[in-house]
Amino acid sequence: MSSAKPPVAGAALGILSALSVCHLMNDLLQSLLPAIYPILKSNLDLDFAHIGMITFVNSGTASVLQPIVGLYTDRKPKPFSLAIGMGFTLIGLLLLAVANRFAVVLVAAALVGLGSSIFHPESSRIARLASGGRHGFAQSLFQVGGNFGSSLGPLLAAFIVLPRGQSSLAWFSVAALIGIIMLWRIGLWYRDHRITTMKSGAVEAQPAAPTPQVRRALLLLLALIFSKYVYLASLTSYYTFYLISRFDVSVQSAQLHLFLFLGAVAAGTMIGGPVGDRIGRRQVILWSILGVLPFTLVLPYANLFWTELLSIAIGVILASAFSAIVVYAQDLLPGRVGMIAGLFFGVAFGIAGIGAAVLGQLADATSIFVVYRVCAFLPAIGILALWLPRVEHHGT
Repeated sequence: MSSAKPPVAGAALGILSALSVCHLMNDLLQSLLPAIYPILKSNLDLDFAHIGMITFVNSGTASVLQPIVGLYTDRKPKPFSLAIGMGFTLIGLLLLAVANRFAVVLVAAALVGLGSSIFHPESSRIARLASGGRHGFAQSLFQVGGNFGSSLGPLLAAFIVLPRGQSSLAWFSVAALIGIIMLWRIGLWYRDHRITTMKSGAVEAQPAAPTPQVRRALLLLLALIFSKYVYLASLTSYYTFYLISRFDVSVQSAQLHLFLFLGAVAAGTMIGGPVGDRIGRRQVILWSILGVLPFTLVLPYANLFWTELLSIAIGVILASAFSAIVVYAQDLLPGRVGMIAGLFFGVAFGIAGIGAAVLGQLADATSIFVVYRVCAFLPAIGILALWLPRVEHHGT
């Protein structure tokens, strides 16, 4: 082919859609782990500290490896690493289906985290390559698949795994196998795209701001990620227990409430990227994290009806930040797209894991209600977004 642009323009939407579907499958499989926490807690006689440790191992594996994977593939791209990563997730899922000891659950959680550590930085890079310049839209479309997958996990757990038991997790290996096939085909597109781009003589993009300013902005963004993901950890890991303890709902009903919250997170993710393309990512980041504060402050004191509505509002508003944060950071360092994606996905997973472990200890020492009263103030950290530099629409 004569230039890089025709194949990119023609294939962009198809590649982005396929990435989003694969992200759905990846995160659906990932979300089955926290969705079956009530089963594991009962079957293996675990306490909240054990639950937090499972999340810590799963998230910690991903958080440590994702930036390393991203940095490595910035220098030496591996088009078929995505399919290999899904293979690790498949093995972890099958192991989780037969786990009868806490140690085996930890190994399975680590393998699932390893699959995620490979998937996210590389697929985020491919989404940016296929964006046609609409980076926020591309990241949102890619990420919303993951959010929908995360929201489907509790729903499927409620209607398939809970009635049929832990071993029914093995049924979901079909989704992993489909994902491997799709990711292999995406790898073929990525390989061909790289060859075409190299022939076109594209020049590597330069940083969009002075180095000290870039470092300061990245530190601020990491602080915002801390605020966002510790709060999200309180909901994704303990929301079902909170609803059961406070409102005496059934496990199935609690899983449905978690599904609604995670669906709201998916909607917020899809909104954040395109809005950031239009009005600026800095504004989206500021209003997403700081703007959710009134809702989080009220949540611990609301009845069941208002808890459901508030959790939906929190999910939509808070989730709109992540696409904007990732693209904003990639605009700051356009030559390190994979490393930035790996860093922010990895830090998000790691902070969620550490947060879940700490909150589990807090819940055991006090009560699950105290967790939500403490976490309610975390979005106040969003005020740090006021100090982010105004850097928009740089790099490709």
